[in-house]
Amino acid sequence: MNGHEERDPEDAAADGGEADRGRDHHDDKNDHDQGHDHDHDHAHDHDHHSHDVSELGFALLTVSSSRSLVDDAAGDAVAELVEAADHTVVDRDLVPDSYDDIQQVVEGFVERDDVDCVVTTGGTGVTPDDVTVEAVEGMFDKQLPGFGELFRTLSYEEIGTKVVATRATAGVVDGAAVFCLPGSENAVRLGTEEIVLPEAPHLVGLAGRDG
Repeated sequence: MNGHEERDPEDAAADGGEADRGRDHHDDKNDHDQGHDHDHDHAHDHDHHSHDVSELGFALLTVSSSRSLVDDAAGDAVAELVEAADHTVVDRDLVPDSYDDIQQVVEGFVERDDVDCVVTTGGTGVTPDDVTVEAVEGMFDKQLPGFGELFRTLSYEEIGTKVVATRATAGVVDGAAVFCLPGSENAVRLGTEEIVLPEAPHLVGLAGRDG
């Protein structure tokens, strides 16, 4: 004898049936819970994007002391991508590397009712005349640090540690989303395709909410 009571095979089978029924009930509950979670996630996602703006008006500003709008490859790239995404370029300008000029143009852009987003290109480096970031950040009602962080993360794959010299930034000014990108065509394509266009509808929708 090993000290354990021998069990009738039928009793064991009955216990097994109870266990199976318990498992069946548990599986049914899991199926229900999973379905509920899926529905909840779908509803949450829908609510999260309920304020998105589907058609945006963009104003583009190129900051350069050596280019003109005729040979502005970076600005052309942004305009092309914006229009391909079914948004509208409502205005476009070019100014030299001047703090006052940059700020004046951006202020004029965000005051317009048809401008939802402003994209600047150029002047985000570390040379003495790179003043776009200084000019625009002083206008931000809210800064969006995640934009610059993500842009530098994505850029690292292309330019490696040189990314530390890139000061791309973004923020909200009077309900408009403002994105400051470097002046190279590759950089603006990356920033516009990967971040600006996917996130601008949501950012503008949130920034324009009352309360």
